[in-house]
Amino acid sequence: MSNRIAAIAALTLAGSAHAGIIDISIENTLGDGGFFFTPVWVAAHNGGFDSYDGGAFSFPGITEVAEIGSTAQISSDFAASAAGLAGGVDATVTATSQDAPVFSPGESSAFSLDVGDASVNRYFSYASMLVPSNDLFFANGNPTAIELFDAGGNFLGPRVIEIYGRDLNDNGTEVNSAANDAAFSTNDGQSLPEFNVVRNFFTLDGDQAYIDSFLGSTAANGDLITTSFGEGDLIARITITPSPASAGLLAMGGLLAGRRRRS
Repeated sequence: MSNRIAAIAALTLAGSAHAGIIDISIENTLGDGGFFFTPVWVAAHNGGFDSYDGGAFSFPGITEVAEIGSTAQISSDFAASAAGLAGGVDATVTATSQDAPVFSPGESSAFSLDVGDASVNRYFSYASMLVPSNDLFFANGNPTAIELFDAGGNFLGPRVIEIYGRDLNDNGTEVNSAANDAAFSTNDGQSLPEFNVVRNFFTLDGDQAYIDSFLGSTAANGDLITTSFGEGDLIARITITPSPASAGLLAMGGLLAGRRRRS
């Protein structure tokens, strides 16, 4: 084999040793007439980004997710964090049909994310807002809880993340009221500021009644909310698998290496 091909093989093997492309599937598991959730912010990183702390006042990035479904601030915060500066990558996964970009009941979407150096960007984070609501969200508060790759960059999956009602959080920045400016709802009213810490939802009297109070209301897309849910109901599922693109890269490296050995 020529020196040029040998050099290509070496570069391919070096690049593929820690390269990782993952496929992320996101599904709204609620039934017809159920709640929606906003585009999902996702990230692969070194464990150095904390999106929120339960029992503490909310951070700006997760507040924008929880109140209006925007991922711009959390993405900016991530880029400036230790995780972002170390080469972490993030993206916003949107729905692709029906009520895009939000995920309507029963809808799923798939997305590929190049994590870069998988031996560094080993951990996964996510965040999204439940709609309609005032400031309910789901996210992983522990930045190292979801490990995708080991220290050698080997994929540990597939990873299936199931998000139940009990996994929702109340951001503590707006009073829970279906009649007062609940985002993505056609209900009128002015938002009522709240100055509480982030807490797990379905832990206080009145939490279930708040969810039930949306029954009969109209979402911003015109759909009627007719189905409630409780703490034990599955809301969303995130499935992470290695992309065939990563497998192809590794196979190419192995093929070139094989040719080099036979030369």
